[in-house]
Formats: sequence, structure tokens, C-alpha cells
Amino acid sequence: METVAGYVSYALPIATTLVGVWLLVTVVRYVRADKGTRASMRQALRVRWGWMRLARMAGLTVTDKTPSLLAQITAQKDGAAPTPRVLTPKIKVRPDQFGVIVRASTLPRVGLEEYQKAARFLADAWRCTRVSVLPDGPGKVVIRGVRSDPLTTPTRHRPTGRPPADLTRWELGVDEYAARVCVSLANVPGVTVAGVPGAGKTSGVNKFVCDFAPSAAVQIVTADGKVSRASEGDYADLVKRMFAFCGDDLDEANVLFKRLVELRKRRSATIRDVLGVKNMWHVGPSPEWPLTVLIIDEAHTYFREYKGGDAETKRLAALTAENARLVEDLVKKGRSVGILVILISQKTTGDAIPTFIRDVCPVGLSFAQKTVEAAVAALGEDIRNWPDASPVTLQDPAYVGVAVMAMQGRPGYTRIRTPYVSDADGARVAEETSHLTADPDLCLDALLRSTGRTTTPLPSLTK
Repeated sequence: METVAGYVSYALPIATTLVGVWLLVTVVRYVRADKGTRASMRQALRVRWGWMRLARMAGLTVTDKTPSLLAQITAQKDGAAPTPRVLTPKIKVRPDQFGVIVRASTLPRVGLEEYQKAARFLADAWRCTRVSVLPDGPGKVVIRGVRSDPLTTPTRHRPTGRPPADLTRWELGVDEYAARVCVSLANVPGVTVAGVPGAGKTSGVNKFVCDFAPSAAVQIVTADGKVSRASEGDYADLVKRMFAFCGDDLDEANVLFKRLVELRKRRSATIRDVLGVKNMWHVGPSPEWPLTVLIIDEAHTYFREYKGGDAETKRLAALTAENARLVEDLVKKGRSVGILVILISQKTTGDAIPTFIRDVCPVGLSFAQKTVEAAVAALGEDIRNWPDASPVTLQDPAYVGVAVMAMQGRPGYTRIRTPYVSDADGARVAEETSHLTADPDLCLDALLRSTGRTTTPLPSLTK
């Protein structure tokens, strides 16, 4: 007994110290957290304390009539039968800025479907705006409850200036449950971005530029149909990180598109000998063979149909028709050699972006739209079956920066809050990474020379 008492005399101070440390860490985390996270931490505490009772009321428990091993051992032969046990799923709760993430186990007759049926009761009990339930591996589910709506909560993104860890992932923002939304760029030939003016199209693309600018394995070129010179438009701060730029001049755009088509042809002719593969994505982008991203803002400027009988109108009509043919070449044939085209327009109807270009782009985003027809052009006919997710519902100023897209592996459409990147941050990143800017033609020339091949230089492009 004296030995046991000695152990207790040591164990009690140790346990007290551990509890004190845990309380101190919890208080420090609470004090350092922002206002939203503090509210979520209090909410998480209520979820833990009230789970046993709530699970029973929501029908998420199971009655086990089989006695436990201890009950079987201690049961007397003529005694009363052991009381059936009520099994409650175990949970782990983690708070964040918008609400709580609850990871729960399943039980016989209490699986994913039962949790999804109980979602509306959980939302009321936890005081959440909405609750989603998704599978989290065998025998587990993840319950996401958001207290405040992430779609109406503006967010800011400050670029780190460090190269992205994965050049195949484009982080768009967060969905209506504050879960991160990423798009895979591997083997993607084109992306369309639609939306009314001021809805957040260019801001979303600016984030793309700022995130990928620190990598020498990505080179960017832009055609902006809103301006005549880069200094006049949204890309004035980012042009230092672009190896070429043109404005609304159709002749300049035509030269640019021809240049890129020639690059595509040269890459197609040499990729097997230089990279040893037929598809660049099998080895990934590199500074010697960079992912070349063509951004075409206000794309309708370069593709519109000119109608008239005078010589100038006929010339412009022929020029826009050729521009469409050249961009079609890049979208349909540039995927395997590392060329990505991002087309931005207010409406992606056939008169703005030819359907033989638009329909080949597998990724489509739409910010706010005024008409259902514009939403269908941007996202496909199926958006009519999901009226709650339609971009037509995003015309409120609170939804500036919110886009809709179809996500692989998810039914229906996903609404995404894209973060805002300030002009100052964009300018900072462009300035710090300007030394990484390189013409992909010259990169290919150097790569061919290093392998003992010869190449014919192409005409240079100036910004």
C-alpha cells in the first residue's frame, strides 16, 4: 500500500501539470484566434458536450442487445438479463473560421445515408447555416457545419512568392462549406471564364498569375481585348512576368497567335526526341519546357464577326476568322505539348467564343450572369436542372468574386468564393519574379542545342 501511495503522490502532480498545460495551450489558442474562429471553438465545445443526447434524438444510435464480455462473466445464472447497451458513434471535432468539421464513425444501421438524413437536424442543433455529410473512408463520415456563409464572406489572398509545390493544381478558393477547391491542369487544353463586368473574372485570373509566377516552369502571355496597351488595363502590374502582351489590335493579336501556333508545331515535332514522351504531362513542366499559358481577356474582341461590304470590314472579318482558327489549333492540339489557353469573356455564347473552341475546353467557370442562356453557354445545358447553383442567382453585390463550376466527382455544380488579390501584391510578385520571364521559343532553341539538334529561329515578339 505504501508503494501504491508513493506512485499516487507522483501521479497526481504530473496529471495536474498536464491538465494545466492543456488549459494554457487552449487559452492561448483562443486568445490568438480571430473572431470567427473563437465563435467556432465555443461551438465545437457545445457539439462535443451535447453529442450523446443529440445522437439519440436524431436516430444516430444503435441498441446492442448482446451483453458485453464483462457482463457475461459477472452475470448470475438466475439473475436478471443484462440491460441492452445504447451505442453512440464516436466523433472528433475541429473548429475553423467558418464553423466545425466533425469526423464520425459509423455503426450497423447508422451509415452515410442516416447521417445525411439527419443533416438538417444537426444544422438546427449546432446553429449552422448548412451542414453537409460526405464519406471519409471505410466506416467513417465527415460532417461539415458552417455557421457563417463562406460565399458571402470576402476573403483576401496574399501570394507567398514561393513556387507552387504542384504545377498541376490551380487553387480557386473555397466552396459553400469552406472546403478548398482545386482544379487539375494536367492534360487540360483550355479554360473558359464568363461573367458580367465587375463580377470577379479578372481578379480570379490574377490570382492564377500570382500563384504560378514564382515558377520558372510556367510562362505567361496575354491578349487583353479591353485596352490598347498593358499600362491601361488590369494586367499593368503583372506584365513584367509575361513574355509577350498585346492589346485590342487585331493585327498584333494575329501575329501573337501565329507565333504560338508555330511554337506548338515545333514542340509537336521535337517532343519525342527531346523529352522522350508523347505527352509533356508524363514528365511535367520544366524551365526548359515550360507550361505556356495564353490568357485571352475579352476574347470576343478577337473572334467577333464583322459584317459589311467595304474593304476594311472584309479584312477585319478575315482576320477574326483566322484568329479563331489559330486559337482552335492551340486548344485542340496544344494540350500534349504544354500549352494552356484561358479564355475570358462576359458571355461565352457562340458569337463571343466560337463553339468549336468553347466546347473543347473541359473546365468552365461562370461568375454572375444576367440570363439563363448565358449560364447555359458557360456551364452547359445541365445547369437548368440546378437552379439553386445557377450563376443567375449571384447578381447581389455580396457575391462578387463567387463563381460556379462543375467539379469532377461531385454531382451538380459547385459555388466557389475566389479570394481577392490586391494590386500591390500583384505588382510585388511580378517585380520579384520578373527575372524568371523567358520566351518559350528561346527555351526550346536552347534545349535543342543542348541535345545536338538545330532549329530555325522565329521572329521575336516585343511587349
